[in-house]
Amino acid sequence: MKTLSLLAATTALALGLAGQAAADEPVRVGFVYVGPVGDYGWTFQHDQGRLALEGEFGDAVETTFVESVSEGADAERVIRQMAQAGHDLIFTTSFGFMQATATVAQQFPDVKFEHATGYTRLDNMATYDARFYEGRYVTGLIAGHMTESNIIGYIGAYPIPEVIQGINAAFLAARSVNPDVEFRIVWANAWFNPALEADAAATLIEQGADVLMQHTDSTAPMNIAEDAGIWAVGKASDKSAFGPNAQLTSIINNWDSYYIERVQAVMDGTWEPTETWGGIGDDMIVFAPFHEAIPEEVRAEAEAARDAIAAGELHPFTGPINRQDGSEWLAEGETASDDELRAMNFYVEGIEGTIPN
Repeated sequence: MKTLSLLAATTALALGLAGQAAADEPVRVGFVYVGPVGDYGWTFQHDQGRLALEGEFGDAVETTFVESVSEGADAERVIRQMAQAGHDLIFTTSFGFMQATATVAQQFPDVKFEHATGYTRLDNMATYDARFYEGRYVTGLIAGHMTESNIIGYIGAYPIPEVIQGINAAFLAARSVNPDVEFRIVWANAWFNPALEADAAATLIEQGADVLMQHTDSTAPMNIAEDAGIWAVGKASDKSAFGPNAQLTSIINNWDSYYIERVQAVMDGTWEPTETWGGIGDDMIVFAPFHEAIPEEVRAEAEAARDAIAAGELHPFTGPINRQDGSEWLAEGETASDDELRAMNFYVEGIEGTIPN
């Protein structure tokens, strides 16, 4: 009995020490980025969220990242390597990583995955996104007032719903304050390609644009606007350092609170494969300071729209709104559902040009 008791006590002590060691192990969190952390745009802002995690939890977390991962087979390889390396939670931060994330998630059921801007969810795979179109609506109001040529240039990355939502929201807002506004749209077919984005910006300026908007990640459009002496709206992070005279404002994606909340859930054992789509009201969309040259009445109008969206009193897609071909999309007072927004594949009435396949 004494031997058995000693054995039991030794076993209990060993298990207790092992449990304590496990409890002392940091939560390992990985990030897969589509661009470089120095893009001062989409990836930069996600990395600010990663750094916020380290600031919040200290030694209780260990974060790693891989930058400039191309969408497709390379993404699947990188995500799988992270899972094999013992990460507890992996964030994949580009729409084109969705299938690769789902494939690896099915192979590693004990690892938790979160995919940004996608729609595929599994028992161990959550999704999260920001309502970029809300920010576009506010900046569209400003752009509509600030243009003198009545031509606003817009650089799109890929013709996916989140980008099309932003173009339509910005146009509707601009037209609401300036019925003469026209949009010129150039597709870069890249999230981050400074040379292509610079060429697109130059092309739009040649077409008469005196305000540039972008749904791409580099600072090139802001640099071009600064050099040309025109206005621009930044995307994803504050780009005023690259266009102090050009930037009207920037739409900033704030991921800090979300990342902290999700890692806390892992620590607490309460993590679930949730679907999150936050906006201005959730502080997932915030704005850089408005340029001092924006007239006070325009600033007040933009701030009122921002606050109304945050309070749920204004939805950028409220009818009457027609599709580009003139057919009715939303009747008077009707508001677009989230499912309709996620499937958006058309321009609204008044926008010229076609959406590439």
